[in-house]
Amino acid sequence: MTSQPTLSKAENGPGGHGAPGGSGLQAGLKNRHLSMIAIGGVIGAGLFVGSSTGIATAGPGILLSYALVGTLVVLVMRMLGEMSAANPTSGSFSAHADRALGPWAGFSIGWLYWFFWVVVLAVEATAGAAILEGWIPAVPQWAWALIVMVVLTATNLASVGSYGEFEFWFAGIKVVAIAAFIVVGGLAVFGVLPGVDSDQAGLANLTEHGGFLPNGAGAILTGILLVVFSFMGSEIATLAAGESEDPQRAVTKATNSIIWRIGVFYLGSIFVVVCLLPWDSTSIAEDGSYVAALDSLGIAHAGQIMNFIVLTSVLSCLNSGLYTASRMAFSLGERGDAPKAFARTSSRGVPRTAIIASVVFGFVAVFFNYKFPDSVFLFLVNSSGAVALFVWLVICFSQLRMRKIIEAEAPEKLVVRMWLYPYLTWASAALIVFVLGYMLTDTEHNGRTTVLLSLLVAGIVLAIAVVRQRAAGRRAADGEARDEVRDEVRAG
Repeated sequence: MTSQPTLSKAENGPGGHGAPGGSGLQAGLKNRHLSMIAIGGVIGAGLFVGSSTGIATAGPGILLSYALVGTLVVLVMRMLGEMSAANPTSGSFSAHADRALGPWAGFSIGWLYWFFWVVVLAVEATAGAAILEGWIPAVPQWAWALIVMVVLTATNLASVGSYGEFEFWFAGIKVVAIAAFIVVGGLAVFGVLPGVDSDQAGLANLTEHGGFLPNGAGAILTGILLVVFSFMGSEIATLAAGESEDPQRAVTKATNSIIWRIGVFYLGSIFVVVCLLPWDSTSIAEDGSYVAALDSLGIAHAGQIMNFIVLTSVLSCLNSGLYTASRMAFSLGERGDAPKAFARTSSRGVPRTAIIASVVFGFVAVFFNYKFPDSVFLFLVNSSGAVALFVWLVICFSQLRMRKIIEAEAPEKLVVRMWLYPYLTWASAALIVFVLGYMLTDTEHNGRTTVLLSLLVAGIVLAIAVVRQRAAGRRAADGEARDEVRDEVRAG
């Protein structure tokens, strides 16, 4: 059995990581960096690229799919915020799981999360390269992917402040763009946008063309499967908070603002899209939901404008993905769940080995994407696809136990509290399990394959974790036995 975890083990904020060979992570992120990371982390490239499939599947009812997933993310972030505000750490939910559920849980979810993000690096690098090649065809796509990866790797290797500054501007462009889209589109929906005469726009699009749920209520669940993964990234703020000057304040602020961020950027923008155009418009399927919406307003070069915004989102995702993967690897190394070299930092507080290891795997995945896109790379993507749901489920179970620990040892650290504990926590866990179960019935959108392959990889990682933990337990028992024999010999 594992010993009862304590809060004191978690208090390893900036500058407190006693990693060999370095000075530990440093508080290099400013408040404005954290604020924009928290806002931008919610807006992924998937919102711009993948929403058209969801709209085509559920019609205007996709708003309910986004609302349900958004509510789940708000609840999960509240749980994570409660634990992270009490114990800010670069390992975030992996470190909390390590203390609350045992080393096997921290090891498993930490490596799965790392695996998820290094695969995302390849996906996003390829997507960004495709856009850049369209602008400058003289440079081949693989070269653009290499350039993008090298530039952002250099940024992350320089300092955490460099990562924060790049992400501040990347996220800022996303926020301004989507806010402008909501304002301009909203004015058009209500017929008050000067110079625009869109005969298609209006609230009537929500109920005409087959009704609000043209494909039935079941399409809401299918919509959930299509949009759930676009929310991954909201937890990045809790990892980054460990390198800020005031981690507790940063986590609290990010947690409390998650509701309006999801409400405005996801529900607000999708609402505008389905009001500007009929959900079954061929342009949504052919051009993408946001490009089609901009085209309907007569905005020139809508496709190129959206390509620029998507490219910014891709670069933001790449930048944050590399940061997140490296910090998770650092935390795993610090806890002995990864090579010790991962926990070493430079004089500027950068875990260089963890960054390089993460980007090397990302480069290998990019190679597989070009060489074996329909076999090896497809396996990597599918086998990491359900990790977001696994992470959220582990956060639920970790919070159930960590609340009791915090209340017993340091109740004053509960500056963020989960609502209606433990009922909403259990309800969230049940919803996540339901979504995973429903994915097993989905063959049309590859849900079953994604869950089964993700479970396979999770099972392998979990088996390794259990074997390691038992081996560590035996070594500890053998060590105690040797000490007892030594004491008896000395006493005799």
